[in-house]
Amino acid sequence: MDPESFEEFNRHLVSVDPLVFSDRLPYRKRILQAREETGLREAVVTGIGRIRGHEVVLAVLDFRFLGGSMGSVVGEKVTLAFERAAERHLPIVTVSASGGARMQEGILSLVQMAKTTAAAKRAHDSNVPYISVLTHPTTGGIYASFANQGDIILAEPGALIGFAGPRVVKETAGHEPLRSHSAEFLWEHGFVDQVVDRRRLRDTLALILRLVSAHGTSGGRSVLRRSHPIEGSRRRAWDIVELARHPERPTTLDLIRRISPQFIELHGDRLFGDDPAVVGGIGEIAGRGVIIIGHERGHGDPRRRNGQALPEGYRKALRLMELAARLRLPVITLIDTPGVYLGEGAEERGIASALSQCIAAMSVLPVPTVAVIIGEGGSGGALALAVADRVLMLENAIYSVISPEGAAAILYRDASRAPEVAESLKITAPDLLRLDVIDGIVPEPEGGAHRDPDYAAVLVLDAIVEALNEVVDIPPDKLVRERYRKFRRMGQTNTYIRELVAQEVAELSATIGRTLGSLRDRFPFSKDEEVVEASPTVRQE
Repeated sequence: MDPESFEEFNRHLVSVDPLVFSDRLPYRKRILQAREETGLREAVVTGIGRIRGHEVVLAVLDFRFLGGSMGSVVGEKVTLAFERAAERHLPIVTVSASGGARMQEGILSLVQMAKTTAAAKRAHDSNVPYISVLTHPTTGGIYASFANQGDIILAEPGALIGFAGPRVVKETAGHEPLRSHSAEFLWEHGFVDQVVDRRRLRDTLALILRLVSAHGTSGGRSVLRRSHPIEGSRRRAWDIVELARHPERPTTLDLIRRISPQFIELHGDRLFGDDPAVVGGIGEIAGRGVIIIGHERGHGDPRRRNGQALPEGYRKALRLMELAARLRLPVITLIDTPGVYLGEGAEERGIASALSQCIAAMSVLPVPTVAVIIGEGGSGGALALAVADRVLMLENAIYSVISPEGAAAILYRDASRAPEVAESLKITAPDLLRLDVIDGIVPEPEGGAHRDPDYAAVLVLDAIVEALNEVVDIPPDKLVRERYRKFRRMGQTNTYIRELVAQEVAELSATIGRTLGSLRDRFPFSKDEEVVEASPTVRQE
């Protein structure tokens, strides 16, 4: 906390002995002994203070006081802290160090889990940011209640964290846990956003608090291309496919590092794992806090699978979308994937369900959304992050229902005909602008984004700011309605189809004209006959 900024509240709440519990020492004596040894009145301290100038509600558990266990007073003080945060609409930070429920208070200790978790949920529903910090050790009723409700969960390196402590696991399962109770294990398996050393904790908390409260300003230059290019200036679709797949083309993380240098990556789907093929977190665009989500190809990193995501990748994206809705932060997605990963784990963990959930959630997000296809937009894996208020494409990106090679293999049983099929699929930015599938084209440096990644990032940033400014002030209900109408119209008659019909009519008229002219040359008529021919409905008397 900032010096002299912390003001404790509810300090005088103290534990009684509801069960008149006694083991080797009466419960009352244990409490008095803990107070003498620690100088604390209970296992939790709550209050309001500032972290780098940002006002927050704080609840900190101290393991020295009866193992940081949660009894009636700890539960009451934590609950009051969440209620104060919701009432004053302040972020709340909890720091946990606990062995779990306080067994000396029996069932009254257990039900504190329900009380504190319900209070955390009510704070969520009030759109209050909640950061939960897990220190060594955090187990039992604390970990299985409010500590796991954090919008963002941070853990200290090497901390012992889990529902049942190692001793309990050994007693019930017959063996000690190998690595499942470590902060690092939980990070790998999607239950912790970051593992942060205590020396970096204050700066990390301050940056998160700044980003979730940054509202930004309008402005920026116009770079988006919204009109169709001149027909003669178009390049072959296959040339663009090769540029979209260029190995040195900037990836999502390459762009994020340039457009939002203070980006904080968040990890995990809170269910199974963390998929490196999808990255996401809190960033800043033009002074405005945003949630950024994108596919990450990884420049050959096998963990990224060339941007082909597993279900946990899309469920992580879904979690971040829900966080954006609660904190009222715009969502920016960067799309670059040939499609979802179809190997082991995809069907077993529900890839189709994860895609469907993402599409459904994005369609009704009550915050502004901007999607940018930066490389390859492949099928449902791309669409799951592209149901946005504004959908943009880099000029050398592609977006398709199937890869050209896949379509060629199905249609001709010959993948080598992919360049030919690419033209027919209409997968380039100009084609998709004509079809009203995208809203604008982002220019690239000459020769492609890989030629000058820094300048490419500048153009992407300008395009995002321009698109965001168009929608950021639209009320949430209207935003959702307009997004629905936008996708509802897709596939109906649009400008491109009308242009094609007009072109067909013009060509047909020209053909008829040439045919009639040829007939006149072959069968000359008198002037009177020509009049009759031109007016066949006039009856001759």
